[in-house]
Parts: sequence; C-alpha cells; structure tokens
Amino acid sequence: MRIVRKHHRVLVQGITGKQGTFWTERMQEYGTQIVGGVNPKKAGTVHCDVPVHASAVDAMQVDGGFDASILFIPPLGVKDAALDAIEAGAKGICILTEHIPVQDVMYVMAAAKERGTMITGPNTAGSVTVDECFLGFMPAFNERIFKKGNVGVMSRSGSLGTLMCQNIVSAGFGQSAFVGIGGDPIIGTTTKDALEALDHFDGTDAVVMVGEIGGSMEEEAADYAATMNKPVFAFIAGGAAPAGKKMGHAGAIVMGDKGTYTSKKTALEAAGVTVLDTPSHVGEALKDALTG
Repeated sequence: MRIVRKHHRVLVQGITGKQGTFWTERMQEYGTQIVGGVNPKKAGTVHCDVPVHASAVDAMQVDGGFDASILFIPPLGVKDAALDAIEAGAKGICILTEHIPVQDVMYVMAAAKERGTMITGPNTAGSVTVDECFLGFMPAFNERIFKKGNVGVMSRSGSLGTLMCQNIVSAGFGQSAFVGIGGDPIIGTTTKDALEALDHFDGTDAVVMVGEIGGSMEEEAADYAATMNKPVFAFIAGGAAPAGKKMGHAGAIVMGDKGTYTSKKTALEAAGVTVLDTPSHVGEALKDALTG
C-alpha cells in the first residue's frame, strides 16, 4: 500500500505529542480516516476525538483495526514503534522521522519484508491523495500547492516536492497523488516503487519525478519508465554539486561515477523521460505532453 486512500483506516503512533496532535487534526480535517493513536502512558484516554491505545497490537483488536500507521516518534523509539505496527499486521507504515540509527532501520526493513508490510520513509514528508486524504506533514490543504488533477508526483525531498507541486498548479494542472519516499540511504519505498504505484493509480496521465544526486534509484527507475505508456518528467537536484559531496539528504552522496547527475540524466533520457533543467519548466513540459 504505497498510496493511502480515503477508505483506509489510519493509526497515529505518537498522537499525543505536539507535532502528532497538530498534524492529526490537519489530516482529519482533510479527510484522512484516523481511527486511533498510540501512547502507552495515556492508554485508555481520548485524544483528537479518537481512542489512545497502549500499542499498535492493541489497536488492531478494536473496531476493525487499522490498515496503515504513521509514526510521529523520536529517532530512538522508531524501531520499537515500527516493530509494534508490523507485529499488529499493518499493511503500510509511514516513517516521518530522520536521524534513526542505521542498524535500527535495517532491522525494521527486514522485519517488514518478512511480514509483507510496505514502508514509506524514513525521513519522508508523507503522501497525499488529492481531495481524499494525506499522511504526514505535506500541505495538502493549500490549494496553491495541491489541486485535483491527473499528474502523479513522487519526490525524495519534501521541500522540492512541494515546490514542484506548486509549479504544477500554477501552470493550470493538478495532481492525482503525491508520494514522498524519503531522503535517507535506506528507505522502504524506492523511486521505482513510487513510479510503478503512480503508473497504476487511477486518473494519472503523467508522472513527475523529483530526484537528486546520490545512489542509483533514478537509474533503476529508468528501466521501468521505459515500459510506461504515459509521459514521465524528472528533475534531478544537485547537478552543480562537487564530486564526493552530499547535498541535503543523507542519501545524496556521490561516489565516483555512480549517483552523479550525468549518470541519472543519461539513463532517464535513454528511457524516454524528459529531464527538466529546473522545477519551473514542468508547466511548459506538461502542456506540450498533455494538451499539445
């Protein structure tokens, strides 16, 4: 479950914290079906008009359980919280947190793979299914940034993803869904995973990728993009970064010839993807492809 829909039942782990409270209220206002929260110290109480449970396992036993969980949890608590949701049987988990110990992330990913749980993140801004629901802290409710349309967007960066979405709306288009995959070196949803999910998402006639230097995810996604029957556009951040440097995300490190701007651009263009020089060029590219 890479893209959460309005009918999906969502659990918020860390719901009673400041950020958990604020964004739970925003998600509820937008239409996300929040069915409960988790805080072992406040189990049995009600917060944001939903029951608070001692664990995700407990939450799964109540009133139909939940489909997906979102974590507003500090770095050192993420492993236990994620394993709790996996044990409960969550179909998907959105991990917003950054700076999680790498060994904890690896353990969680292995456990999720074993149980068939899809992970988005860590270090993601979340996802948006426009006019339905959202997870995380993307400004889904801002009509200058998100508007119902037919363009799917995926991004490693929340801020660049927001900018790209704003440019899409400014050009007179809108989005079907947005998937933020996260900027860490080890993440549960890759560029290829997100591209494939958006390719099969109803009402999506074009896909925009926001990538960055470092790693090989964009090159691997290019192989899938070559099989698609709808136009794909990509912006790769960090084209001017010096060799051996990372820009912003922990995953944006270039080693030798791997993960460079040139290698990504070459692979994507060979697959028929239109590579944009800047996010501001997306409107013109979409007009050419979708309206002639």
